[in-house]
Amino acid sequence: MWQSIHAPGAPQGRLSGRAGTVALAALARGTSLGGGPEDLRGRSVLLAIKDQLTAALALLELDGVARRLVLCPPDLALPHVPQVIRDAQVDAAVRDSRGATAAELGISRIVNAGTALGPFEGERRSTHATEWILLTSGTTGAPKLVLHTLESLTSALHAEARLPEARTWSTFYDIRRYGGLQIFLRAVHDGSLVLSDPAEEVAEFLARAGSAGVTHISGTPSHWRKALMSGVTSRIRPRYVRLSGEIADQAVLDALRAAYPDATVAHAFASTEAGVAFEVRDGQAGFPRELVGATGGRVALRVPEETLQIRSSGTAQRYLGEDAEPLRSADGFVDTGDRVQESNGRYYFLGRRGGVINVGGLKVHPEEVEAVINTHPWVRMSLVKARRSPITGAVVTADVVLRGEADGRPAAAVVMRELTERCRQALASHKVPALIRFVPSLEVSPSGKLVRPIA
Repeated sequence: MWQSIHAPGAPQGRLSGRAGTVALAALARGTSLGGGPEDLRGRSVLLAIKDQLTAALALLELDGVARRLVLCPPDLALPHVPQVIRDAQVDAAVRDSRGATAAELGISRIVNAGTALGPFEGERRSTHATEWILLTSGTTGAPKLVLHTLESLTSALHAEARLPEARTWSTFYDIRRYGGLQIFLRAVHDGSLVLSDPAEEVAEFLARAGSAGVTHISGTPSHWRKALMSGVTSRIRPRYVRLSGEIADQAVLDALRAAYPDATVAHAFASTEAGVAFEVRDGQAGFPRELVGATGGRVALRVPEETLQIRSSGTAQRYLGEDAEPLRSADGFVDTGDRVQESNGRYYFLGRRGGVINVGGLKVHPEEVEAVINTHPWVRMSLVKARRSPITGAVVTADVVLRGEADGRPAAAVVMRELTERCRQALASHKVPALIRFVPSLEVSPSGKLVRPIA
């Protein structure tokens, strides 16, 4: 990665965090790692770092140096750390002042890192095809370890020519997760990156991003709904707005188009295992039918039994661990677990295969109901879930966040009647919520997704 950002014609970019900014060129004679990177050459290195800027610098310094880089999200529970260390064969760690201690990690070789660069007199040289290990949640909550290479992680970039003008990227994501890592890699390829901070309010983050002149920015639909609720979207003037990680329904796409009329609003589908599958820029939810079954490209899609499967040059190599399951089928496809349905020449996402609500033997995808609720002009976001019923086993309920009364919102009873009627007109009767509650907010996970009940 170092050779890429210092190739002839590469933009002289910067990485900016809440507490400061580092020019990428400064790494030519400076290091964020105590003692420099040589102590970690050839090792499997766990990044036990809280600060995003520190983590970003460590990634730049250690690609091509470490045998493995294990990207540990800052919210990983300590009880899961021994499994990660064992399955990834970790023999060293990098931590910052807020990261886990050597005693907590159980690793003797620890290198401290920070954003204040120390002197580095050595030559940056690549001796290893570094494996990048990302963590993704399994059904039990224990992390799965997914092995990528830099080539698979940058597969979606290979067809994109470097533009003559630099771009300034930003993202609500954490760069230790796949969605954020994709933006990090694009940013160091294209120009600069403004990193978010989990302790930062949306208004403060967007103000920082706006001051840095952000041109391209990404997040989940839940991230963007929170930004829209904050009333401060005007603090940035992006040319490109991207959604990924959750279903982008028509309501959030239309709201972002209204907020940023001069920007390209795109939504992408990607997963940690399958890589980036496609990006849609036509302003419509779902994706065109012609993407399925197309041959000769970087990505192949198929939809057996209404489940999206992907084969791609960006697909991960495998899962790590003694009892790791196969990541892909014999012919190279990854089963995403995402259900889709075709209508009028377009596929629409229904939801996760394991997230279905069973109402008297009839299936309800919560996201399908949410998409209808979210079309109401006074709704900002919603969460549909099951409630036990002695008759049908379960009924559908919905928690709904409304736009503020200061905007002239009608009485709650009026909105509730309108929501119920809207659902009755658009959905089968078993999908209509039996109960709608208005709530002040909905919980969003550190990965930027709505927190859904575990079935």
